[in-house]
Amino acid sequence: MARSFVRRRHALLVAAAVAVLTAVASVAGASSRPAEAAGAGAVGATGAGAVGASGVGATAVGADGGSGADRVAADGCPLGDTPKRQLRGAWIASVANINWPSRTGLTVSAQQAELRSLLDRAQALRLNAVFLQIRPAADAFWPSTLEPWSQYLTGTQGGNPGYDPLAFAVTEAHARNLELHGWFNPYRVSTQADVTKLAATHPARVNPTWVERYDGKLFYNPGVPAARQHTVNAIMDAVTRYDIDGVHFDDYFYPYPVSGQTFDDAAEFAAYGGGRSLADWRRSNVDTMVQEVATRIRQAKPHVRFGISPFGIWRNQSTDPLGSATSGLQSYDAIYADSRKWVKQGWVDYIAPQLYWNTGFAAAAYEVLVPWWSEVVAGTNVQLYVGQAAYRITSWGDPEEMPRHLVLNRDHQVSGDIYYSIADLLANPLGFADRLSAEFYRHPALVPVNTRLGGTAPGVPGSLTATRTSSGVELTWTAPSAGTTPAYYAIYRADGAGCGIEAGRNLIALPRAGSGTRRFVDTSPPPVGEATYLVTAVSRLHHESTPASVTTTT
Repeated sequence: MARSFVRRRHALLVAAAVAVLTAVASVAGASSRPAEAAGAGAVGATGAGAVGASGVGATAVGADGGSGADRVAADGCPLGDTPKRQLRGAWIASVANINWPSRTGLTVSAQQAELRSLLDRAQALRLNAVFLQIRPAADAFWPSTLEPWSQYLTGTQGGNPGYDPLAFAVTEAHARNLELHGWFNPYRVSTQADVTKLAATHPARVNPTWVERYDGKLFYNPGVPAARQHTVNAIMDAVTRYDIDGVHFDDYFYPYPVSGQTFDDAAEFAAYGGGRSLADWRRSNVDTMVQEVATRIRQAKPHVRFGISPFGIWRNQSTDPLGSATSGLQSYDAIYADSRKWVKQGWVDYIAPQLYWNTGFAAAAYEVLVPWWSEVVAGTNVQLYVGQAAYRITSWGDPEEMPRHLVLNRDHQVSGDIYYSIADLLANPLGFADRLSAEFYRHPALVPVNTRLGGTAPGVPGSLTATRTSSGVELTWTAPSAGTTPAYYAIYRADGAGCGIEAGRNLIALPRAGSGTRRFVDTSPPPVGEATYLVTAVSRLHHESTPASVTTTT
């Protein structure tokens, strides 16, 4: 089911691209969240995997995952190739049972075992965040009073799965020190067009004037104020009741255009347009929803981050001098998503554009779009993550392509990466997961601090000891006696030259906080010589304390 859904979505997006751009170089198909369109990475007859004659494809990636430059901190301390702070995430798609649950009809224990396995493997790969789709189609992965249970849990919309999947997911993710961001689709009601197939209590059936049919699907009309408010309320229900770390949207706002079809919002435009053009009014509807979600989150739980992963092209430079040097579908015009504005207005805490194209690709080159988005976030408190197409690595056919992306990111204001999808990443396409584990992610990383959220660091961990045992070096410590309560701890081992907590290469573990004396065993300490261990306490917002330290000698 998931694969056929994905292929159909891909075909529709490519058709939309041709209609909108009237050019074979269109990149609309590589657009939208392949989580619901996985495979939407094709970009027409130009050949997505080709590397241009510019030689970009020949960029050397060193054996350590670096670009050859020896990076050092301001104090001259060598940093190596692993940044100390970097968001490392993956999307877990639930629509059409793409990732989790893998199919409907699983028992509670089987569903839970599947998610535990995904989270275990994410932790083993040293990721620090997952983006779990919990409202895929105006439904819920938690017992919501506003919307029915998702059909992707039991096979029947409204069917009780027998437990609270969101509560379970939050607990299991945090136990592994993974952030859990709730991924919501604001407007999609159903992937089919028959309202009567929805649960009897579904708001779309109770309020049919909220709904439009388009492209064989059902959508809430963004121009209906009551529908927009309902969407915001449904999202806030999860925010206020669960300990999620973030609220996340992907690239679905107004539906992607399909040739010969019209999104029928003429009546709403007549009622609420207020003299604006249709396009400006539609953008205003999306802007209002984004701003309302941001405001409500900050009022209810200021520590919860709000971010959006838009289509990778805002506008082309040929249309708007502020745009990128690209020639693809413009999300500003096609789906009324003014993602640049959301950054400049500070409505989002991070932006994660889906840059699902290879380096050297003429219509939308990766090395063109990363600097453009870096410029967009410059001077703001908005962090830049990059949505990476793990699902396209095999089709690119070049094992160095995705490593090139990560190396290029280091020269721009990129604070991390999110991979679509977790299943594609864990499948180790062209050995990329192995490369992450052995090179780019061979050390853990702290999530970058977001300055807008404020916060302070915990106090220094107490009573740190280090004891050599047959298993390695056992560390023990106690919680700080004052300051912010730690969410987790960071453990560093500085061998030889040292450099302490400044060097990401020294970071060896990020255990979750707990009560009582904490213990950690370093099973791979240096066999001879001196090693200094440093332990810091880290807050929920990732502020890090002054370290406690202890030195051992063999």
